[in-house]
Amino acid sequence: MHQFILFLEHASSEVQFFVITGMLLLCWNVEQFIGLSINPSKWKHAFVNAGFIFSNFPLQILVSISFAATMQWTAHHHFGLFYHFPFMKNDWVVFMVTFIFLDLGEYVYHVFMHRVKRLWMFHIVHHSDLQLDTSTSLREHPGENFIRNCFTLLWVFVSGTVFWALLLRQLIQIISNVFAHVNYRLPESVDRLVGLVFITPNLHHVHHHYVRPYTDCNYGDVLSVWDRMFGTFRTLSSSKTVFGVDTYMDEPKKHIYWYLLKLPFGKYRKSTLYKEEAVHEPEADSASAIEFSPLQVEPVQRV
Repeated sequence: MHQFILFLEHASSEVQFFVITGMLLLCWNVEQFIGLSINPSKWKHAFVNAGFIFSNFPLQILVSISFAATMQWTAHHHFGLFYHFPFMKNDWVVFMVTFIFLDLGEYVYHVFMHRVKRLWMFHIVHHSDLQLDTSTSLREHPGENFIRNCFTLLWVFVSGTVFWALLLRQLIQIISNVFAHVNYRLPESVDRLVGLVFITPNLHHVHHHYVRPYTDCNYGDVLSVWDRMFGTFRTLSSSKTVFGVDTYMDEPKKHIYWYLLKLPFGKYRKSTLYKEEAVHEPEADSASAIEFSPLQVEPVQRV
């Protein structure tokens, strides 16, 4: 990694631009192919989700170019918060600060996608999948792909994130996203331990539950600490978890690719279901209960 960093620092601006663009494009598409290959027995279901690989690819080319140009500019002008932090001298420190900052940015983006009605209409394409598996990670509308990357580009610009740290963070994010969408759960004892810091399949399955307030919880991308800090952390047993979205459970066209592409531009459907009685509070002796207070149960209204 150190040699790669030195290569980028001493390469011409043209070489830097094409290396950054190509590596980001490759990185963002690795997850797509993993999502398909890991579930060959479920290709019929994955086929609909795989369509978004092709609709998102042209956009990802433009986004990769934008990221490359932005990071070149911030590096050349030493622009961004990180350039003003005196402790950002060691590569490990640079990576850890970058990772934490961008992961918080992903949490903020995810909350916005749930709280704003029109943004939720784009994000609902992902949530409408009734069979959660790794191919669900492919199920992202091109509009949301653009919005998500605009948020990330903003965080990169404001912070002055360097390319190698972003690339390494993206690789970790790929592994985390694929892992979070697998169609099985960790043993509860393991989940309680790992889930103290990281998003696990158990926690992300709750996020894909069809009814609020569970749909509006566990927003974390790689780290679960943000949900614990900001009061959006929830648990729910697998026996009570039902995948989908309440307003589209009976929609016969939700498995049709072209319908999903048009869905965000339709009329917003207000959620009428809210099941407070199914709330599963952590056990008194669990680590999460020791460190964090009980949650508020009132759902936040979308704007």
